[in-house]
Amino acid sequence: MPSQLPSYACDFRLPSLAGVMMLQLLEKVIELENWTEGKGLIVRGAKNNFCSGSDLNAVKGLANPEDGMALCMFMQNTLTRFMRLPLISVALVQGWALGGGAEFTTACDFRLMTPEGKIRFVHKEMGIIPSWGGTTRLVEIIGSRQALKVLSGALKLDSKNALNIGMVEEVLQSSDEAKSLEEAQEWLRQFIQGPPEVIRALKKSVSSGRELYLEEALQNERDLLGTVWGGPANLEAIAKKGKFNK
Repeated sequence: MPSQLPSYACDFRLPSLAGVMMLQLLEKVIELENWTEGKGLIVRGAKNNFCSGSDLNAVKGLANPEDGMALCMFMQNTLTRFMRLPLISVALVQGWALGGGAEFTTACDFRLMTPEGKIRFVHKEMGIIPSWGGTTRLVEIIGSRQALKVLSGALKLDSKNALNIGMVEEVLQSSDEAKSLEEAQEWLRQFIQGPPEVIRALKKSVSSGRELYLEEALQNERDLLGTVWGGPANLEAIAKKGKFNK
């Protein structure tokens, strides 16, 4: 965890070896599920690239559909657990995010790119489709028409196109690894100002609203409100008697 980030925000670097990434990602998700003080998370890659997804040499050994489905389920479950973390997550796309790496960006709450960054869903060229939940999440982020353009390869997601269609929130000024991380950290800070229990409850509420049916989501909002109503942050705000119109 770099010194620039406060203790309640985490900087997670994906390993450069894709097979290692899958296992280490699950280990990291389990670790973060037990990180009760956390509020924010920046995910970035190693060696100036975000992530290239599956190791093609390893995939060659998974010739039958059962093996492919097992890999699919493993990564779907892992990325779903990642999405449900009560942390506001940002994918910092430096360089290439290919295949499964592109799918991973969709599991983050927000995406930032460096000017030279590229997101490519190369699954069609591999004779498959995104199966780590990437298609479902991509449609939610940019809509079905734009998703078809991106997944078919008709629309290449360089930083300009990604920003134009709403795939990323912002194109950072610098491509330098250290400077772009500083920019991403500063960008994240606006979302994680406040008590951890409130930030985490907000994220849980948004996650439930996205995943649950209306009645379940409304019940979950009530349950989560009960975890912060009358809590220290709530009582402090009431005591100030201020109007929050800034």
